[in-house]
Amino acid sequence: MRFVDSFEALLAAPFEGRCNAICWERTITGDFDEVVRLLAASDGVTAIDAAELEALPVSAAGALAVTAVLADLLRLREAGHTPELNCVERYPQGSDDLVPTDVYSFHVDSATVPTDTFLCCYAGPASEGLRRDEAQRRVDVPEVRAALLARFGGDDDEAFEAHLCARHLDLHYTPLPHARPYSFGLGHLWRVAVQYPGCPVPACIHRAPMTAPGAPHRLLLIS
Repeated sequence: MRFVDSFEALLAAPFEGRCNAICWERTITGDFDEVVRLLAASDGVTAIDAAELEALPVSAAGALAVTAVLADLLRLREAGHTPELNCVERYPQGSDDLVPTDVYSFHVDSATVPTDTFLCCYAGPASEGLRRDEAQRRVDVPEVRAALLARFGGDDDEAFEAHLCARHLDLHYTPLPHARPYSFGLGHLWRVAVQYPGCPVPACIHRAPMTAPGAPHRLLLIS
C-alpha cells in the first residue's frame, strides 16, 4: 500500500514493486448515515444518480456529505473515469462453496485493457484487502484443484486453465493461516491495481464485507 494526500497524487502515483493499492487518506465531514437513511434504496444494490442525491431533504451535516460525494463523482469523471454510486444492502451470492465467485470472496478485478479500480465507502461496513503474500488462489489449493479436475473430466492442462479462466475461478483467493486482512476504511478514496495483460504489478486482492440481515446499508463509490 501507498498513501497520498491529494487526488492528483492518487492519479499520478505509479504501481511498482510490491505496491498494488494506493489510498488518498482523508477525513471528510458530513452525515453520510443520514444520506443512506433518506435514499429510497431497495434490497440488493441500488444505483444512485447525482440528481437524486441533490434532491434529498438533508440537514446541514447531510448537505456536507452530499457535497463530498458529488465532488468525488465529478473529479473522477473529469479524469476520464465512469464512477457509479451504489447504496448496497447485499450483493448476489454464489451457490458454489468450492470456489465462490461473488464479491464476498477475496478476488482481483480483471480487464483486457489497462485500467484501475477506484473505490470509496462513505457509510456502512468498509471493503477489505489482502496482501499477496497472505493469499493463495483457490484453484491452487490441492483439494480444491482435485475436485475441479474431477468436475472438468479431462486431462488437458491448457484446456483446464482455459475452463478456469472462462468461469473467473482463477480470480478468487483464500487467506493463508497467517493472513491479516486490512480495512479500506470510510471516506478514503482508493485506486487499486487490476489484472490485465502487461500490468506492472500483481492485482490487488479485495472483497466486499459480509453483512448480517438488517445491517446498515453501504454507500459505495466504484469506478
